[in-house]
Amino acid sequence: MMARRAVLIRDAERSDVEAIKKVLLDAYSQYEFLLEKERWDQYKADIVKSVTDTRVKARIVAELDGEIVGSVFLYPSSDAAYGLPELNINTPIMRLLAVATEVRGLGIATELIRASVRKSLRWGADTLHLHTNELMYAAIRLYEQLGFERANDKDIIKGDSVVKSYRLHLKETTILGGRKHG
Repeated sequence: MMARRAVLIRDAERSDVEAIKKVLLDAYSQYEFLLEKERWDQYKADIVKSVTDTRVKARIVAELDGEIVGSVFLYPSSDAAYGLPELNINTPIMRLLAVATEVRGLGIATELIRASVRKSLRWGADTLHLHTNELMYAAIRLYEQLGFERANDKDIIKGDSVVKSYRLHLKETTILGGRKHG
């Protein structure tokens, strides 16, 4: 029986930029052939730019055996996250949750989400939002299992596709181990 490897969840440091970029590009490359080339190229450029985007309020990473294998970014609002103040989201938005393909299935994404919930609660937020493409089936399944609910009123329409919005009510969530936080 293999010993369970410990995953360290921590705030990212400036020196983590290249490792985060590598994880993001690895994790999101599975969508390259599902999107039109122009759309993928723009998405990839946005992903790379996000690694040093000053509008990010927090970057959280997952480390396994001293190597960064996952990350997630928290933005303070829809204006900061997407340049869309009209969405009227003024609580944290979780973006670009990524886990390296070779370590998926170890619960790393869930731990990154839990860290995002803890940080959002410390900031005094009532909700945590995210947006995801309908192609990201595994991510949607995970979000729903963890208690995120659809927030159709915060969807983003891009051409003929819908970027689905989800929210987690932080005071009611049991994601941190059973008790409510209200």
